[in-house]
This record gives sequence, structure tokens and C-alpha cells, in this order.
Amino acid sequence: MTDRLHAYLLTEVGREAPVLAELRRETEPMPMGGMQISPEHGQFVALLIEALGVRRYLEIGTFTGYSALVAALAMPADGRLTCLDRSEEWTAVARRFWQKAGVAEKIDLRLGDGVASLDALLADGKAGAYDLAFIDADKAGYDRYYERCLTLVRQGGLILLDNMLWSGAVADPAATDEDTMALKVLNRKIRDDRRVTCSMVPIGDGLMLCRRR
Repeated sequence: MTDRLHAYLLTEVGREAPVLAELRRETEPMPMGGMQISPEHGQFVALLIEALGVRRYLEIGTFTGYSALVAALAMPADGRLTCLDRSEEWTAVARRFWQKAGVAEKIDLRLGDGVASLDALLADGKAGAYDLAFIDADKAGYDRYYERCLTLVRQGGLILLDNMLWSGAVADPAATDEDTMALKVLNRKIRDDRRVTCSMVPIGDGLMLCRRR
């Protein structure tokens, strides 16, 4: 993907609501701005949400709220989102833009440890309650999030895992840091996991799609 082709994709092919573009521009200069999903990534997820008729959405790793805002705008008026994150600072930006877009009432933001928050949802009887889960948080924790989402997402629902190509590091035998190894192991696990049907989409930094059987 050259810079010229990517610019064409954004300006001539892609659709991005003005409020999403504003949030993206505000987030990009931040020290961790690279964690934000790309517009084409968001457009693809929005299409999945509309095609599946998603009404209950679960997100692990919200950052400044772009992916959640994509989902909230794509979902019907009765759609509801549960978003999990650790950072009050980052999610303060998210809250501001959710208000601006008029979707804040759809979103239940829960701050704290991701695994603990997922376990609380399970304890609250939310097994099978979600149509789609989007995982985009600490990579070493992905497997624990994935396992819990397999219970929280309904049969036939989707689990999306971002950054599964990890800038190509997952294909590098010399890359043995904790995050890369966690993703390498999880990619193989999902490939062999008969609980799901899976497909890796090389959009953004690699998006793994898992449909719960």
C-alpha cells in the first residue's frame, strides 16, 4: 500500500463521517496516536455491524473512542455498546466525541482491568449477550480476552482481534518479545480452534475475524 494509493483510498473510495475525521485528526498527534484504527478499518467494521444487524457490541480497548464511535454510528437506535479500558485520560477524549456525535447514551464505559471487567460481565449473566466483540488492548492479554469473549458472544456472533499481524513481527522467527510471542501463539491457536470459523483480513495491522460456532 503506497502513500498515493492510501490517499486515494481515503479520499476517493472511503467514507468517513466528519465527526470521525475530527476525532482521528485530534488523536493522530498524541504520543500513542498510532493505536487508533484506520478509516478503512473502521469502514469495514461498520459494514460488518450493519450486515449482521449488531445490537450488542463489546469492546476491549477503547483508547480515544474511534472504533466505538464507528460502531455506535453504524448500529440502530436501540444498539448498546459496552466499552472496557484502563485510561481515564484517553477515554475522556472518547466521551467528548461520543457526546458530540449524539451517541453517548448508547455506550457503557467501564474503566479498570480488562479481565476483571469481563469476569464481572460473566458474573452478571451476560453470557451470549453480545453480537460482536472487538479486541484491541494489551497484546499479552489477548488470549484471556478471547476465551472470555467466546462465552460472552452469542453463537453465530463475531469476535474481531486487531493487530494480529503486528507490523509483520509475527512472521519473524527472531521476534521473541512478549507481545509478539503472545500473538504468534494465539494466531496458531485460533487457526486450530474448532469453536470458531476464522479468517485473517490484511487490513490495517491485520484483523482476525472469528465466528463463534
